[in-house]
This record gives sequence, C-alpha cells and structure tokens, in this order.
Amino acid sequence: MKEYEINHVPPSGDPDKEGMDRRCFMKLSAVFAGGIATLGSLAGCSGNKQPIRLPGKLDGDGVSIVRAGCPAHNCGGRCVLKLFIKDDEIVRIETDDRPDDDISDPQLRACIRGRAYRRRQYHPDRLKYPLKRTGGRGEGKFERISWDEALDMMARELKRVKETYGNSAILVPYGTGSYNQTNGRQTAARLMNLFGGSLGFYNSYSWACISRATPYVYGTGVTGNQRQDWVNSRYIIMWGWNPAEMRDGTNSEFFLKKARENGAKIICIDPRMSMSATALADEWIPIRPGTDTALMSAMAHVIISENLHDKDFIRRCCVGFDKSQMPPGCENEESYSDYIFGIRDGQPKTPEWAEAITGIPKNTITRIAREYGSTKPAMLYQGYGMQRRAYGEQPVLGGCVLAAITGNVGIPGGWASGIALQADDGGPFWNIFPTGRNPVREAIPVFLWTEAILRGKEMGPDDGVIGAEKLQNNIKLIWCVASNILINQHADTNRSAKILKDESLVEFIVVQDQFMTPSAKYADLVLPVCTQFEMWGLEDGWKYGDEVIIMPKVQEPPGETKSDYQIATELAERLGLKEEYTLGRNEYDWISWAVKYYRNTRFPDIPDLEKLHEMNRGVYTRAIHEPKVAFRDFREDPEQYPLNTPSGKVELFSKTLFDMGKPDSIPAVPKYIQEWESPFGEESKKYPLQAIGHHYMPRVHSTHDGIDWLEEAFPQRIFINPLDAEARGIKDGDQVLVYNDRGKIMMPCRITKKIMPGVVNIPQGAWWEPDKNGIDRRGNVNVLTSHRWTPLAFGNAQHTIMVEVAGRAAL
Repeated sequence: MKEYEINHVPPSGDPDKEGMDRRCFMKLSAVFAGGIATLGSLAGCSGNKQPIRLPGKLDGDGVSIVRAGCPAHNCGGRCVLKLFIKDDEIVRIETDDRPDDDISDPQLRACIRGRAYRRRQYHPDRLKYPLKRTGGRGEGKFERISWDEALDMMARELKRVKETYGNSAILVPYGTGSYNQTNGRQTAARLMNLFGGSLGFYNSYSWACISRATPYVYGTGVTGNQRQDWVNSRYIIMWGWNPAEMRDGTNSEFFLKKARENGAKIICIDPRMSMSATALADEWIPIRPGTDTALMSAMAHVIISENLHDKDFIRRCCVGFDKSQMPPGCENEESYSDYIFGIRDGQPKTPEWAEAITGIPKNTITRIAREYGSTKPAMLYQGYGMQRRAYGEQPVLGGCVLAAITGNVGIPGGWASGIALQADDGGPFWNIFPTGRNPVREAIPVFLWTEAILRGKEMGPDDGVIGAEKLQNNIKLIWCVASNILINQHADTNRSAKILKDESLVEFIVVQDQFMTPSAKYADLVLPVCTQFEMWGLEDGWKYGDEVIIMPKVQEPPGETKSDYQIATELAERLGLKEEYTLGRNEYDWISWAVKYYRNTRFPDIPDLEKLHEMNRGVYTRAIHEPKVAFRDFREDPEQYPLNTPSGKVELFSKTLFDMGKPDSIPAVPKYIQEWESPFGEESKKYPLQAIGHHYMPRVHSTHDGIDWLEEAFPQRIFINPLDAEARGIKDGDQVLVYNDRGKIMMPCRITKKIMPGVVNIPQGAWWEPDKNGIDRRGNVNVLTSHRWTPLAFGNAQHTIMVEVAGRAAL
C-alpha cells in the first residue's frame, strides 16, 4: 500500500485558466504577507447521493457560479467563496462580492487558504477508500477494504470494548477539522451518546485558560462588545493578537483598520513582528514570551501611582482593589494594590522591575501605561498564544484587571478583555447538530487524554477529573473524527507516538479524515471522508458575527468517500440505532432543520434553506447599526444588574481562587510567576532559546499543510534573530538542528529582525515526518513541546519551550 504523503497537486481546469488563477493567487499571497489577511472555514461529504443543484449559469460558457461557505476548518473565520464550476469541476475560486457599503454588514472575504482550496479539493493524495492497517502502528502500511468490512469491524470493536470495560473506555477526542454540522466530531458524539456514552472532556486546546479564567473576574465569558463598536475606541492594544493570520472572526482586521482610520492608535505587543503588527499597528513592542503578566503589573503600577485609574468605577463596581474592598473573610489578605506595590513580597512592580523580566525598556512601559490609562475609551484585546503557556491563567486575569481599573468596562469603545465572547448573547453557535446527553458522567480536561490512556483509573480531581472521584477505566478505544490531535497537534509528539504504538494500551483506533495524516498512520482503521463541497452543510460566524452561511453540495464525492454523518448512520444501523440516530433525516434535511433552528433563536427573519440556495448569496446576514456593549447595564447600576460573581461585582481579588489554597500557582490576584521552562531558569544553560509556534498563514492548524500554492507563498522554516544566528554561525536558508530533551527537528531557517533576540519561531501545524533516526524533517514544533499542563484550567502549555539551535558547523 502506498505511503500517503502531501506532495504535488495536479492542475485543475484548462491550462490558460490554471496559469492565470495561480498568478492571481500569488499576487494575493504577497498582499497577505504584507499583513492584510482574511480567513476561511471547513469541510464534509455526502454518501447518499443527494442532488446537486447549481443556482444559475453564465450565458454562453457553461460556467455556473455558486456562492458557498468556505470549508470550516476552525481557522478563526467564516467566509463566503464564489465558486466557478464547469463540467462538474471547480475551475476558479473568488470570494464574497456582495455590496460592501459600510461596517454594519461588511463582506465576508476569504483569505489565501479559501481561495486556494481547489489545490486541496483535487489533491492526488486524498483518501478515497477504507483502509485497514497491515504493519505496526505508525508505519503507514495499509490495505484497501470494503465499507462493509470496515464498518463491521468498527461495530464489533465498539461492542467488545463496551462489554469488556464499559463505555467510559471509549474516547471521541477533541477535533476541530470540520464545523458544517453534518461533518465533524459531533456526528460521532451523537451516536456514542445513543450507544451508552463515552469518556467526556471539557475545555479546548485553543481557549483552555482564557475561557476558564475570565469568569473569575466577570462571572461570564461574554465580555466583548460587538465589533462595529471598535471604531469608537481611541487606543487599542493588540496583546499577542494576530487577526491578520488567525483571524479571530472574519473581518476583525477590517474593523481594526476602520478604527485606525477613525483616529485610534494601535500598538502590538508580541515577541514577533506579526503580519498584524506590520499592517494594522502604529507600533510593535517585542516582549519576552511568558512575561506578559509582569508587563501588565508594571503598567498597573504606573496607572495607580499617577492617579490614572478610574476610582469611581473601582469603588462602585469592583472588589479587591485595596484593603478597604476585600471580601468577607479575606480582610487581611493581599489585595491587588498590595501586590502591585510590593507590600507583602517587598518588590514593587515598577517599570524597572519589569524591564529585566520582559526585555521592554522601562520608559516604553511607562509610556504605554500612561497612554492606556489616560486615553478613553481604550481596548486591550488579548490573543490566545500567551495563555497556552505555563500559568497561562495569569495574563488572562491580568488583562481583565487592567481593563477594569482603567474603567474601560461597559462603555462604547472600551473592552473588558478576557475571552470576550460577543455581547449580548455570546455570539455564534458554531455547532447546533444535536449530540444529546452523554450517559457517561465523568470527564477529563481535554489536554489530559494521554494521561487517561496511561493511568486513567488513578486519575481524580487533582487531575481535573469531574463527575467522579476516579475514572472507571483507562482509554481503550479511540474514534478520531476530523482531528489530527493523536500525533501532530498534541504536545510531545514522540511521547504520543510511543503511547499509541503500544497496542496493549489503546486496543483499537479509528481515524476519519480526508488525508493520511500523521495521526491516521497510527490508526487500525482509516475511513475516507469527503469535503464540504461534496455534501450539504451550514456554518455561522467564528466567535463574532451575525450571519448564517450555507454550504451547498456542488460535486459528487470521489471514490468511496462518505460524510462523517453518513459513516455514523451506517454504523448506527449495525448497532441497532439508525432510526434514533437519523430521525429519518439525510444531510440536506438536517441542514434545513438547522436553518429553522436559527430562525427560532438568533435570526427570526432568515429564509428557509431552499430560498437561501435560490438567492445564491451564500449567506444570510443581520446588519449591526447599534452595536451591543458588554456590561453597560452593570456599569450604570451594579446593584440592579449584578454580575454572576460571588460578590456581584468585578473581582480583582477572587475569594474562589483564594479558597483553593494554592497561592504559588493559583493566586487570588493576577501575578507574574516564572515559568517552569524559562530563560531565567537552570534549563537555559543547556537550552538558551525560547521557542514559540504561531498560527501560520498557509495552514489552519495542520490542515492545508503541504498544499503547493500555500507552501510556495509561505514555506515552513524556523525564524531566528540575526544576533542569535550569528552567535551560532548560521546563515539565512541553512538547514539547522532544533532540539531539546524531548526531540529534534531539522529544517531550514529564516534570519529576520522580526523576532526578538533569544526567541525562535517554528510555525505550528507542519506534519510530523521523522527520519530513521527519529529526527523530524518537516518542522513540527510539537516534537519539542511539553505535555505539562496549567494549574487551574489543566490547559495546554505548549508555548512554554526552551531549545537550542545548531548550525552546520556544530552538526
């Protein structure tokens, strides 16, 4: 059986069209490389031959134009594609062409990933038939089998594991590779819940710390204003936030540009000069990774010392600012001001103190603190990379507290910080496909699934287990849908591979995907899944937005590929659950049902699916002329509109956190805590460089890796500062060895001043390709990451990495 690798994509359409399409794409890529980005979405397929109906034809040339949602691969956006279809093939992709008159309802423009999607859609390495493993796990040796054999095997293994161990030995792991309702993990979750359940999990790889920590301050995650309000801000801090590449809601960068045109000053605090810093910010301030809370604390020192804090808002709406505001039972404990001024620990958190930690000059710290404290209204938007670190909860809490003490909560143009889900309803739903209730009540933190394989029965509340004092089982069967988490995206790849290779631990692994991913190579059974162009689907916004985007079927699936829903349906039949699972609906029926669901919840005026498709706009939108502002009522009258916190107010000091009794790792006020791998620690003598792995323009996590147009525009390489390169005898373009105790990577380098000294950047998501010596040749940063988790959220800390880089002379 062939080894599945991502290499080349054959041309699609006639040669002249192909050449023109690629040239336009590369010009577009150059624009994105300068910093103006826009993102896409996700995928799926249809196994029950539902009809393809193209809304209209262009006169004379036989080309149909269909507007549809971009494949929802969890890129951070949800965009509209304009598909040109001729002879049952997509020959060109453009983007939303609706009128774009004002910010109330802007176009949902796709980025290079969406516009290059044909190169993935027609890739020669797409899986087309069910495969059964014939060699050892990870060897990539498979043989083709029939669907009947594959599904019979799967049903047999599910029944065996259920009878031998119980349902809690089954895991349908975290996966964000598809969000179009009828493709994705949710289809498997529904079936497993009907089958008796599976081991639950909570939290996410993306938002573990920010989603867990924000409510300790505000009692909710709905802390963000609608984005049309951004134009009212006068000062915006993009703190580790890179919407030009990872998007964080389609058009976020557009709204930032409009805010800047309206007079806002934008600064970007980030270890690297990102595309967002280049295109959207007035100033880039490089910061040493993992030291964000030190900078926040020093800013607070300046703001409070210079009387720039909002004393009225603090008095009426906050608790824990100083000793006069401490909650009952904590009157003599350390308040927020006590920490900032070093009353208990003897160390005032001055700009001088923070300079030595962050690498930011004290004068710069003082200046930006004054700007943020004195410019009203102001917005501090926290990105997600800084909370995927050791003690990642602290910068989340620190950002929320800075917003509160400056009074930027509950006002137009302000921003409460934290996870900032959209006011006033929390924003888009993402998945509405009904999964039902999981009969298995115990659940683990999403990041700890490898722990549940190794020592599940030993795990309890100290490991984040909820719903039980101990897990009943170790994980014995994994059904992995729309996910590359088993190998590629989880921390410490070599450790994960070792665990999954041992067939005495996990006894059966199924992977459903469109390609033979690194995770799929460790499966016993691989099932081929179609893309979203080959089935009916639907998506709404990503975190922000007020739209519903339809995803009509425009092509038949290749080979024997099926949608995740169809696979689950045929498996349900073998388990005696088909009628309960389908409720008599095919994919089109479920999408029609989903439109009605939106009509009954967020969008009472949305037409039915048939009408939406006939309109051929691709999207239903609701214009926003009066954007909602989070906490406006609370700010005006905190007694009548209390928060859902124990005090009913903004908690700068959290008694809930205090009562956990872990002040060194979970303090009651946000504090800077040195990371367990740090340039200030003992390990820096051996591994002196910090490594980060940012979300890269050509990929959505690991999706799109190796797609030729994207690879040509944004090749995989390690970025290193000239000072660090010179010290190691490294030249631009050299192959370098990046290593620590967990693994080694050999990859080309790019020397650039756009990364601060002492830090290297390996863009995350590259597919793991170990050679015979175990050295990864593709550049998967998770070869180097640690599986250690954060103390409060039990979240991933994969950005906390120390490494060394060796050039040719040292090899």
